[in-house]
Amino acid sequence: MPTVTSKDGTPIGYETYGSGPAIVVVAGATQYRAVDQASPELAKRLADAGFTVALFDRRGRGESGDTRPYAVMREVEDIEAVIDALGGKASLYGMSSGAVLATEAAAALGAKVERLVCYEPPIDESQSREQAFAELAEMEALQARGDGAGAMETFMSAVGMPEEQLAGFKASPAWPAFAAVGGTIAHDYRVMAEATKGDMNARWAGVTQPALVVNGDASFDFMAAGADRAAAALPNATRKTLAGQGHGPDVDAIAPVLVQFLRA
Repeated sequence: MPTVTSKDGTPIGYETYGSGPAIVVVAGATQYRAVDQASPELAKRLADAGFTVALFDRRGRGESGDTRPYAVMREVEDIEAVIDALGGKASLYGMSSGAVLATEAAAALGAKVERLVCYEPPIDESQSREQAFAELAEMEALQARGDGAGAMETFMSAVGMPEEQLAGFKASPAWPAFAAVGGTIAHDYRVMAEATKGDMNARWAGVTQPALVVNGDASFDFMAAGADRAAAALPNATRKTLAGQGHGPDVDAIAPVLVQFLRA
């Protein structure tokens, strides 16, 4: 698989599908190519529709390095490196916390980002700034101890996975691949805390690219309000809700939405 080198020297593993206008897919927490089955299916669908689609491993996952110290801007530079490898311009499709990271990239990279699609940025308005940074500190402590499994278990419990289901997950053959990247969940907590627990309107005021913020009506209760909040902070955003979709949308549901918006 090819790699690009980010500005701080970190190698970033990626792969591309198709030929045409470029789209970079920005994964959320826990996602990377070795465990993500849905994104390749989506990439193939978009490639068939005439796009070049790049999937990459966020730093610390899969075939990408994880140079320390971490900063959100380092991940923005990773996205920029992938965009540059595709010719210097691309649209971004971010999922969950990856949607917030993609928005940060759109704000920082300007004309290099042509359009932005955010699926369910997990902005929880009921969570205080103090709580967000306390949870970040907990995740960064687990990361510092090298306890990826503990970080993954803590995260899964926090998002509501029942104890019996979590026990089954930990006993499954899939668990080691997820536990291996558990430490990187701290990255997502920092992305979310820094971007959403301050003045989002001021932070994202420069994202003038056309943006689409999408949620599913069968997802977590706070996702619709979070999508509304993100759209309100983006100067050129529209909103869409997908019927029957949860936090991980079916390819058949999200692919036509992406094609229609990114071709406009």
